[in-house]
Amino acid sequence: MSQEKMEIRVVAEGQSKSPTQMEVQTGKFKLVIDEPASMGGTDAGPSPMQALLMALAGCLNMTGHFVAQQQGITIKNMKVKLEGVMNPGRFMGMPTNERSGFQEITVQINADFADADQETIQRWLEETESRCPITDNIRQKTKIIVNAENQPEMAH
Repeated sequence: MSQEKMEIRVVAEGQSKSPTQMEVQTGKFKLVIDEPASMGGTDAGPSPMQALLMALAGCLNMTGHFVAQQQGITIKNMKVKLEGVMNPGRFMGMPTNERSGFQEITVQINADFADADQETIQRWLEETESRCPITDNIRQKTKIIVNAENQPEMAH
């Protein structure tokens, strides 16, 4: 297999609707990101942390099916359950040495494989984990460049 570099650019843009709510668009898709009422939001959509877990579930599904197809495995059905554990202290401005994001994410994949033994399933899982772009972005340090610009006349 060649080592050819390929690049796909993904762009998302968001408009703040309130301090806790943002409407984000990527391509033709829109998603409202909000916080639950317990965090001061209106619960109009998933929180940013829930959206991250949703993205990971979707990516594991897509990558898992793609890998299975390449390995000649049939997946009849697949469910993914994710649970993230975080301490919101840093986010809330409290003194803590813990990071502000998830300290741990547990993923349980339950799949109905047609004619696959445990060794084959383990190879599939390892390959799926190593090739899932969202897993990679969470596990590795991805360079994030954040800029801010004051635009006082910006329309709401």
